[in-house]
Amino acid sequence: MDGLHVVVTGATGNIGTSLIRLLSGDDRVASILGVAGRPPQWRVPKTEFAAADLAEDELDPLLEGRGAVVHLAWLMQPTRDPLATWRANVVGSKRLFEAVARSEAKTLVHGSSVGAYSPRVDHRAVDEAWPTDGWPGAAYTREKAYVERLLDLFEERNPHVRSARMRPAFVFKRKAAAEQRRLFAGPLLPGRLVRPRMVPAMPVVDGVRFQAVHADDLAEAFRSVLFGTASGAFNVAGESMTDMRSIAAMLGARAVPMPFAAARAALAAAWRTRMVPAPPELLDVVTRLPVMDTARVRRELGWVSHHTADEAFAEFIEGLRTGAGGPTPPLRPEVEGGRLGEFATGVGERP
Repeated sequence: MDGLHVVVTGATGNIGTSLIRLLSGDDRVASILGVAGRPPQWRVPKTEFAAADLAEDELDPLLEGRGAVVHLAWLMQPTRDPLATWRANVVGSKRLFEAVARSEAKTLVHGSSVGAYSPRVDHRAVDEAWPTDGWPGAAYTREKAYVERLLDLFEERNPHVRSARMRPAFVFKRKAAAEQRRLFAGPLLPGRLVRPRMVPAMPVVDGVRFQAVHADDLAEAFRSVLFGTASGAFNVAGESMTDMRSIAAMLGARAVPMPFAAARAALAAAWRTRMVPAPPELLDVVTRLPVMDTARVRRELGWVSHHTADEAFAEFIEGLRTGAGGPTPPLRPEVEGGRLGEFATGVGERP
């Protein structure tokens, strides 16, 4: 019997590369079309790549003859231009969902986020029924929540398409370290010095804690949905949580307590002076994220996390130290011009 023909948008990023590697080795998959803004020279069995701007290009030909669509495309930068990220993330998602409705695809799996959830003031875990209104103060959470509403509308209008939405915690792996450093920390972070005992002290904000999942573990959850019958939302996170004190311990650094207000003011100053690409609103987001209950993904998909939150983040640290990267444009270790090239883009102004 013919296997599954899959389209993966955002195929060259952190999650997309892990999912394509996994699917390419699965006998149930006949072919994979990886859609990205910049197709890579990466060669993967059963996989071809296509360039497309989801917010502008014709999408129907990409979906022709495909039985399943996994939507991972998401633009984090330029954070200094929220209209650009809205166009890519919201308009692009809307146009893709409309194209799926016109196609013969029977399955749609959307990569949402813990950031879609409404804030919670305590640390009691929330299941998938918790409201997904996001937090209005940051573009990332506004957009993730809005796309959830678009998917609600798609499901109402297209009951013949089985749809699922994955809501992962922070996603890390070694080969994505350079990309994430560029997206969030910027060119001033000395990656090769991020190693035990090279950082004598680290400011920590108590209360800043988060869940994490390894990209390879998350890819397993996506594959389980593709080849199952389940629909709806799934929280996905590794065992335990991590916090700034745990990160300081990974680096062998002395934890120096810092009030949240002081940490936010320092980040805001660095943002205004274009020293970092991540706006202070992202720190606000981290303090408001609920803890996710992952019972459903384990019970209904049989999903198992092979990495704890600390282990996933430790891979990111190790990737920073060794200058790790991947075979695609977003994951490459260096951009054109190196770190001076990053400054030339405005640090958060352009990708």
